[in-house]
Amino acid sequence: MEPNAAFDEYERSAVAAISAAATAEQLEAARVEFLGKKQGRLKDLQKLLGQVAAEERRVIGQRFNEVKTKVESLLSSRQKELDRPKRVIAGIDITLPGRTPKIGVLHPITQTIEEFKDIMGRFGFTAVEGPEIEDEQHNFTALNIPAEHPARDPLDNFYIAAAGVSSGGPVLLRSQTSTVQIRTMERTPPPIRIVSLGRVYRPDTQDDTHSCMFHQMEGLMVDRDVTMAQLKTVLALFAKAYLGEDVKVRFRPSFFPFTEPSVEVDMLWGETWIEVGGAGMVDPNVLRAVGYDPEAVTGFAFGLGVERFCMRRHEVRNIRLFYENDARFLRQF
Repeated sequence: MEPNAAFDEYERSAVAAISAAATAEQLEAARVEFLGKKQGRLKDLQKLLGQVAAEERRVIGQRFNEVKTKVESLLSSRQKELDRPKRVIAGIDITLPGRTPKIGVLHPITQTIEEFKDIMGRFGFTAVEGPEIEDEQHNFTALNIPAEHPARDPLDNFYIAAAGVSSGGPVLLRSQTSTVQIRTMERTPPPIRIVSLGRVYRPDTQDDTHSCMFHQMEGLMVDRDVTMAQLKTVLALFAKAYLGEDVKVRFRPSFFPFTEPSVEVDMLWGETWIEVGGAGMVDPNVLRAVGYDPEAVTGFAFGLGVERFCMRRHEVRNIRLFYENDARFLRQF
Protein backbone atom coordinates (compact mmCIF):
# COMPACT_ATOMS: atom_id res chain seq x y z
CA MET A 1 0.00 0.00 0.00
CA GLU A 2 1.19 3.48 -0.80
CA PRO A 3 2.54 5.10 2.45
CA ASN A 4 0.26 8.14 2.56
CA ALA A 5 -2.81 5.99 1.97
CA ALA A 6 -1.66 3.64 4.73
CA PHE A 7 -1.20 6.59 7.12
CA ASP A 8 -4.70 7.90 6.34
CA GLU A 9 -6.32 4.53 6.87
CA TYR A 10 -4.35 4.04 10.12
CA GLU A 11 -5.46 7.45 11.40
CA ARG A 12 -9.14 6.82 10.59
CA SER A 13 -9.13 3.44 12.28
CA ALA A 14 -7.29 4.70 15.37
CA VAL A 15 -9.62 7.68 15.81
CA ALA A 16 -12.69 5.47 15.48
CA ALA A 17 -11.41 2.84 17.93
CA ILE A 18 -10.24 5.32 20.57
CA SER A 19 -13.44 7.40 20.38
CA ALA A 20 -15.59 4.28 20.71
CA ALA A 21 -13.72 3.02 23.80
CA ALA A 22 -16.18 3.26 26.71
CA THR A 23 -14.04 1.58 29.37
CA ALA A 24 -10.40 1.60 30.43
CA GLU A 25 -10.03 -1.98 29.15
CA GLN A 26 -11.32 -1.08 25.68
CA LEU A 27 -9.03 1.96 25.54
CA GLU A 28 -6.01 -0.16 26.51
CA ALA A 29 -6.84 -2.61 23.75
CA ALA A 30 -6.94 0.26 21.25
CA ARG A 31 -3.57 1.53 22.53
CA VAL A 32 -1.94 -1.85 22.09
CA GLU A 33 -3.40 -2.22 18.59
CA PHE A 34 -2.38 1.20 17.29
CA LEU A 35 0.57 2.30 19.45
CA GLY A 36 2.06 -0.95 20.77
CA LYS A 37 5.86 -1.04 20.46
CA LYS A 38 6.30 -4.79 20.08
CA GLN A 39 3.28 -5.49 17.96
CA GLY A 40 0.52 -3.52 16.38
CA ARG A 41 -0.21 -1.43 13.34
CA LEU A 42 2.28 1.33 14.17
CA LYS A 43 5.09 -1.20 13.73
CA ASP A 44 3.76 -2.01 10.25
CA LEU A 45 3.86 1.68 9.33
CA GLN A 46 7.46 1.91 10.47
CA LYS A 47 8.33 -0.90 8.07
CA LEU A 48 6.90 1.10 5.17
CA LEU A 49 9.37 3.92 5.90
CA GLY A 50 12.24 1.58 5.02
CA GLN A 51 10.71 0.96 1.58
CA VAL A 52 10.41 4.65 0.64
CA ALA A 53 12.88 6.16 -1.84
CA ALA A 54 15.58 8.28 -0.24
CA GLU A 55 14.33 11.56 -1.78
CA GLU A 56 10.79 10.99 -0.31
CA ARG A 57 11.84 9.72 3.08
CA ARG A 58 11.93 13.17 4.75
CA VAL A 59 8.37 14.07 3.69
CA ILE A 60 6.97 10.65 4.47
CA GLY A 61 8.75 10.67 7.86
CA GLN A 62 7.11 14.00 8.80
CA ARG A 63 3.69 12.59 7.86
CA PHE A 64 4.35 9.50 9.98
CA ASN A 65 5.23 11.62 13.02
CA GLU A 66 2.13 13.81 12.56
CA VAL A 67 -0.17 10.78 12.50
CA LYS A 68 1.54 9.16 15.48
CA THR A 69 1.38 12.40 17.53
CA LYS A 70 -2.31 12.89 16.72
CA VAL A 71 -3.23 9.35 17.79
CA GLU A 72 -1.19 9.66 21.01
CA SER A 73 -2.91 12.98 21.83
CA LEU A 74 -6.34 11.54 21.16
CA LEU A 75 -5.55 8.55 23.36
CA SER A 76 -4.42 10.82 26.22
CA SER A 77 -7.57 12.98 25.96
CA ARG A 78 -9.83 9.95 25.95
CA GLN A 79 -8.02 8.54 28.96
CA LYS A 80 -8.72 11.76 30.90
CA GLU A 81 -12.39 11.67 29.93
CA LEU A 82 -12.78 8.12 31.18
CA ASP A 83 -11.01 9.01 34.44
CA ARG A 84 -13.45 11.89 35.17
CA PRO A 85 -16.78 11.27 36.99
CA LYS A 86 -19.62 10.46 34.62
CA ARG A 87 -21.69 13.42 35.83
CA VAL A 88 -18.90 15.82 34.87
CA ILE A 89 -18.98 14.44 31.32
CA ALA A 90 -22.65 15.49 31.21
CA GLY A 91 -21.65 19.06 32.07
CA ILE A 92 -21.76 19.04 35.88
CA ASP A 93 -18.44 19.41 37.63
CA ILE A 94 -19.05 18.10 41.15
CA THR A 95 -15.74 19.54 42.29
CA LEU A 96 -17.00 23.11 41.90
CA PRO A 97 -18.66 24.94 44.82
CA GLY A 98 -22.42 24.45 44.86
CA ARG A 99 -24.93 27.15 44.04
CA THR A 100 -27.33 27.98 46.85
CA PRO A 101 -30.85 27.29 45.53
CA LYS A 102 -33.33 30.12 45.68
CA ILE A 103 -36.11 28.97 47.97
CA GLY A 104 -39.09 30.83 49.31
CA VAL A 105 -39.72 31.94 52.88
CA LEU A 106 -42.81 32.08 55.01
CA HIS A 107 -44.94 35.16 54.48
CA PRO A 108 -44.25 37.80 57.17
CA ILE A 109 -47.81 37.49 58.48
CA THR A 110 -47.44 33.71 58.73
CA GLN A 111 -44.17 34.19 60.57
CA THR A 112 -45.90 36.61 62.96
CA ILE A 113 -48.78 34.20 63.59
CA GLU A 114 -46.39 31.38 64.42
CA GLU A 115 -44.45 33.60 66.81
CA PHE A 116 -47.71 34.74 68.47
CA LYS A 117 -48.64 31.09 69.05
CA ASP A 118 -45.22 30.41 70.54
CA ILE A 119 -45.39 33.37 72.92
CA MET A 120 -48.93 32.65 74.06
CA GLY A 121 -48.07 28.97 74.40
CA ARG A 122 -45.43 29.94 76.95
CA PHE A 123 -48.18 31.81 78.80
CA GLY A 124 -50.22 28.60 78.96
CA PHE A 125 -52.66 29.33 76.11
CA THR A 126 -53.59 26.63 73.58
CA ALA A 127 -54.09 27.57 69.90
CA VAL A 128 -57.47 26.56 68.41
CA GLU A 129 -59.15 27.17 65.07
CA GLY A 130 -62.64 27.82 63.77
CA PRO A 131 -64.50 28.34 60.48
CA GLU A 132 -64.18 31.54 58.48
CA ILE A 133 -67.79 31.27 57.23
CA GLU A 134 -70.10 31.78 60.20
CA ASP A 135 -73.77 31.97 61.09
CA GLU A 136 -75.28 34.92 62.93
CA GLN A 137 -75.61 32.91 66.13
CA HIS A 138 -71.87 32.61 66.60
CA ASN A 139 -70.85 35.88 64.96
CA PHE A 140 -73.40 38.08 66.74
CA THR A 141 -76.11 36.59 68.97
CA ALA A 142 -73.94 34.53 71.33
CA LEU A 143 -71.58 37.51 71.61
CA ASN A 144 -74.36 39.65 73.08
CA ILE A 145 -74.80 41.67 69.87
CA PRO A 146 -78.56 42.26 69.51
CA ALA A 147 -80.43 42.25 66.20
CA GLU A 148 -80.70 46.04 66.08
CA HIS A 149 -76.98 46.62 66.73
CA PRO A 150 -75.21 48.53 63.90
CA ALA A 151 -72.47 45.88 63.84
CA ARG A 152 -75.00 43.60 62.09
CA ASP A 153 -75.59 46.06 59.25
CA PRO A 154 -75.21 44.23 55.92
CA LEU A 155 -73.13 47.16 54.70
CA ASP A 156 -70.59 46.46 57.46
CA ASN A 157 -70.30 42.73 56.79
CA PHE A 158 -69.75 40.28 53.96
CA TYR A 159 -72.94 38.22 53.84
CA ILE A 160 -72.98 35.24 51.47
CA ALA A 161 -76.38 34.97 49.80
CA ALA A 162 -75.92 31.58 48.10
CA ALA A 163 -74.57 29.95 51.23
CA GLY A 164 -77.44 31.39 53.23
CA VAL A 165 -79.98 29.71 50.95
CA SER A 166 -78.31 26.31 51.30
CA SER A 167 -77.81 26.57 55.07
CA GLY A 168 -81.31 27.79 55.86
CA GLY A 169 -80.20 31.08 57.45
CA PRO A 170 -77.93 34.07 56.94
CA VAL A 171 -74.21 33.31 56.84
CA LEU A 172 -71.26 35.64 56.46
CA LEU A 173 -67.51 35.81 56.44
CA ARG A 174 -66.64 36.16 60.10
CA SER A 175 -66.00 39.74 61.15
CA GLN A 176 -63.98 38.73 64.23
CA THR A 177 -62.21 35.72 65.68
CA SER A 178 -64.42 35.99 68.78
CA THR A 179 -66.60 33.39 67.07
CA VAL A 180 -64.00 30.78 67.96
CA GLN A 181 -64.27 31.47 71.69
CA ILE A 182 -68.02 30.82 71.49
CA ARG A 183 -67.54 27.51 69.68
CA THR A 184 -64.82 26.49 72.13
CA MET A 185 -66.91 27.29 75.22
CA GLU A 186 -69.91 25.44 73.76
CA ARG A 187 -68.01 22.16 73.78
CA THR A 188 -65.48 22.69 76.59
CA PRO A 189 -66.19 23.24 80.30
CA PRO A 190 -64.07 25.74 82.21
CA PRO A 191 -61.25 26.37 82.90
CA ILE A 192 -60.28 27.56 79.41
CA ARG A 193 -57.18 29.31 78.19
CA ILE A 194 -57.05 29.58 74.39
CA VAL A 195 -55.96 31.77 71.50
CA SER A 196 -57.26 31.67 67.94
CA LEU A 197 -55.45 33.27 65.04
CA GLY A 198 -56.90 33.71 61.58
CA ARG A 199 -58.44 35.87 58.90
CA VAL A 200 -61.40 38.16 59.46
CA TYR A 201 -63.36 40.21 56.93
CA ARG A 202 -64.85 43.68 57.08
CA PRO A 203 -65.73 46.10 54.25
CA ASP A 204 -63.47 48.81 55.68
CA THR A 205 -62.20 51.68 53.59
CA GLN A 206 -58.67 50.67 52.70
CA ASP A 207 -55.82 52.90 53.83
CA ASP A 208 -52.34 52.51 55.31
CA THR A 209 -53.63 50.59 58.36
CA HIS A 210 -56.97 49.13 57.22
CA SER A 211 -57.89 46.33 54.83
CA CYS A 212 -61.02 44.37 53.93
CA MET A 213 -59.23 41.21 55.03
CA PHE A 214 -56.81 41.08 57.94
CA HIS A 215 -55.74 38.77 60.75
CA GLN A 216 -56.64 38.74 64.43
CA MET A 217 -55.45 36.92 67.48
CA GLU A 218 -58.36 36.17 69.78
CA GLY A 219 -57.55 35.30 73.38
CA LEU A 220 -59.85 33.88 76.04
CA MET A 221 -59.33 32.84 79.65
CA VAL A 222 -62.19 31.59 81.81
CA ASP A 223 -61.75 30.30 85.35
CA ARG A 224 -62.56 31.18 88.91
CA ASP A 225 -61.49 34.65 90.03
CA VAL A 226 -60.10 35.88 86.68
CA THR A 227 -59.51 39.63 86.93
CA MET A 228 -58.93 42.69 84.78
CA ALA A 229 -55.46 43.00 86.29
CA GLN A 230 -54.56 39.60 84.86
CA LEU A 231 -55.80 40.67 81.43
CA LYS A 232 -53.67 43.83 81.44
CA THR A 233 -50.66 41.87 82.65
CA VAL A 234 -50.98 39.26 79.90
CA LEU A 235 -51.29 41.90 77.18
CA ALA A 236 -48.40 43.97 78.51
CA LEU A 237 -46.14 40.92 78.77
CA PHE A 238 -47.15 39.78 75.29
CA ALA A 239 -46.32 43.16 73.77
CA LYS A 240 -42.91 43.14 75.43
CA ALA A 241 -42.23 39.57 74.33
CA TYR A 242 -42.93 40.41 70.69
CA LEU A 243 -41.80 44.04 70.40
CA GLY A 244 -39.19 44.37 73.12
CA GLU A 245 -38.97 45.70 76.63
CA ASP A 246 -39.12 49.32 75.50
CA VAL A 247 -42.62 49.06 73.98
CA LYS A 248 -45.24 51.33 75.53
CA VAL A 249 -48.83 50.11 75.82
CA ARG A 250 -51.86 51.90 77.15
CA PHE A 251 -55.47 50.90 77.89
CA ARG A 252 -58.39 53.25 77.14
CA PRO A 253 -61.92 52.69 78.48
CA SER A 254 -64.26 51.61 75.69
CA PHE A 255 -67.39 49.57 75.00
CA PHE A 256 -67.91 46.21 73.32
CA PRO A 257 -71.16 44.21 73.59
CA PHE A 258 -69.33 41.04 74.56
CA THR A 259 -67.09 42.44 77.33
CA GLU A 260 -67.77 44.56 80.40
CA PRO A 261 -65.72 46.49 81.39
CA SER A 262 -63.98 47.00 78.04
CA VAL A 263 -60.78 48.69 76.92
CA GLU A 264 -59.04 49.52 73.69
CA VAL A 265 -55.35 48.66 73.53
CA ASP A 266 -52.90 51.13 71.99
CA MET A 267 -49.14 51.03 71.48
CA LEU A 268 -46.76 53.89 70.85
CA TRP A 269 -45.20 53.96 67.38
CA GLY A 270 -42.74 56.79 67.13
CA GLU A 271 -44.68 59.71 68.52
CA THR A 272 -48.12 58.31 67.59
CA TRP A 273 -50.41 56.04 69.57
CA ILE A 274 -51.94 53.38 67.29
CA GLU A 275 -54.82 51.08 68.19
CA VAL A 276 -53.89 47.41 68.07
CA GLY A 277 -56.96 45.72 69.57
CA GLY A 278 -59.76 45.55 72.07
CA ALA A 279 -60.22 43.63 75.30
CA GLY A 280 -62.22 43.29 78.45
CA MET A 281 -63.93 41.01 80.95
CA VAL A 282 -66.31 38.53 79.31
CA ASP A 283 -69.88 39.81 79.63
CA PRO A 284 -72.08 37.57 81.83
CA ASN A 285 -74.59 37.27 78.97
CA VAL A 286 -71.88 35.66 76.81
CA LEU A 287 -71.12 33.15 79.56
CA ARG A 288 -74.80 32.30 79.91
CA ALA A 289 -75.16 31.87 76.13
CA VAL A 290 -72.69 28.97 76.22
CA GLY A 291 -74.05 27.39 79.41
CA TYR A 292 -71.51 28.81 81.90
CA ASP A 293 -72.54 30.13 85.31
CA PRO A 294 -71.33 33.76 85.57
CA GLU A 295 -71.63 33.49 89.34
CA ALA A 296 -69.08 30.66 89.39
CA VAL A 297 -66.56 31.72 86.77
CA THR A 298 -65.26 34.90 85.19
CA GLY A 299 -63.07 35.48 82.20
CA PHE A 300 -61.28 37.93 79.99
CA ALA A 301 -61.07 38.15 76.21
CA PHE A 302 -59.00 40.16 73.80
CA GLY A 303 -58.58 40.59 70.06
CA LEU A 304 -55.34 41.94 68.59
CA GLY A 305 -54.50 42.94 65.02
CA VAL A 306 -51.70 40.74 63.73
CA GLU A 307 -50.77 43.03 60.85
CA ARG A 308 -50.33 46.06 63.08
CA PHE A 309 -47.93 44.27 65.39
CA CYS A 310 -45.99 43.04 62.36
CA MET A 311 -45.96 46.55 60.88
CA ARG A 312 -44.70 48.01 64.15
CA ARG A 313 -41.83 45.51 64.49
CA HIS A 314 -40.63 45.81 60.89
CA GLU A 315 -41.42 49.51 60.41
CA VAL A 316 -43.85 48.79 57.56
CA ARG A 317 -46.01 51.86 57.09
CA ASN A 318 -48.57 50.48 54.63
CA ILE A 319 -50.61 47.32 55.23
CA ARG A 320 -51.13 46.89 51.49
CA LEU A 321 -47.49 45.85 51.06
CA PHE A 322 -48.23 42.53 52.77
CA TYR A 323 -50.70 41.50 50.04
CA GLU A 324 -49.26 42.92 46.81
CA ASN A 325 -47.10 39.80 46.31
CA ASP A 326 -44.02 41.86 45.53
CA ALA A 327 -41.15 39.39 45.91
CA ARG A 328 -38.69 42.23 46.49
CA PHE A 329 -40.63 43.17 49.63
CA LEU A 330 -41.36 39.64 50.85
CA ARG A 331 -37.73 38.47 50.52
CA GLN A 332 -36.73 40.92 53.25
CA PHE A 333 -38.38 38.83 55.98
